[in-house]
Amino acid sequence: MVSVSPLLGGAALAGLTLGVGLWLLASLMPRVGRPRLATRLAPYLVEVSPAARTAGDRRRTDPLPVIAELIAPVVDAARGLLDSVLGGEQLIRMRLRQSGSAVTVAGHRTRQLLGASVGAALGLLAGALASLQAVPLVLGSLVGLVAGAAGGIAAVDALLARAARRRSARIALELPTVVEFVALSVAAGESMLEALRRVARTGSGEFAAEIARVVRRTAAGRPLAEGLAELRDDLAVPAVSRLVEQVLAALERGAPIADVLRAHALDARDESKRALLEAAGTREVAMLVPLVFLILPVTVLFAVWPGLMVLQVGF
Repeated sequence: MVSVSPLLGGAALAGLTLGVGLWLLASLMPRVGRPRLATRLAPYLVEVSPAARTAGDRRRTDPLPVIAELIAPVVDAARGLLDSVLGGEQLIRMRLRQSGSAVTVAGHRTRQLLGASVGAALGLLAGALASLQAVPLVLGSLVGLVAGAAGGIAAVDALLARAARRRSARIALELPTVVEFVALSVAAGESMLEALRRVARTGSGEFAAEIARVVRRTAAGRPLAEGLAELRDDLAVPAVSRLVEQVLAALERGAPIADVLRAHALDARDESKRALLEAAGTREVAMLVPLVFLILPVTVLFAVWPGLMVLQVGF
């Protein structure tokens, strides 16, 4: 058996790193040879031909796809275990939709596995450090492993919930302006679909992007009422739900939509003002922090400092 010294181990690790790096660099180099006619035509046919999309994909020779294929069964088994233990697939799907993320539920499960792995590693490290303080190594490592894995999964879910809340708040904030614009377009003689198409074409916010999605699905053949109902169910924002219900009722009963939209815009603005006042009331103590710890000490310093300087100079 050959003894491995630290110098030899470092050299082997450096050589392995160099080899992988050279492999990745070689995979990025363009291939020698004139491309075929099918390869040259593929970028122009990607919208109508799956074979053209496959031919247009850039081929790489890096080891990452091979590694991914090797660990795919383990990842799938871990995802199934998380689904059976944690559940909440419907809640995850709703939060992903609210956050505007293109990640699927399986992708979020993969993020949870990654967070659990990182948390478990940190927990093991904390348990090993705690064993230095007269804590049994096995007990500290086990507790750190479980707590770290649970904390990693909870952190991933908390980040997703935070992103969903922030985007829902932005949608609720943009709602009055968008509704007023739609009301003006409808009052000018446009239909509801044309007004929504105008908002989707000229808007740039989160709610305008959601309306653009409804317009695209309507253009593909889905009825406008179904698209609006799907928007209401997917976002689950109270202001949007009330708006869609009122619009659907107006479309069903033949009521003037412009008046309904204008009244809802006024209600949405009043609700945003109430929410702002409630937020200011709940954060009154937090608002006092800069006053007490920043503004007041600076004011006292400006008032007392000249007198102290005069006393020091005079005596």
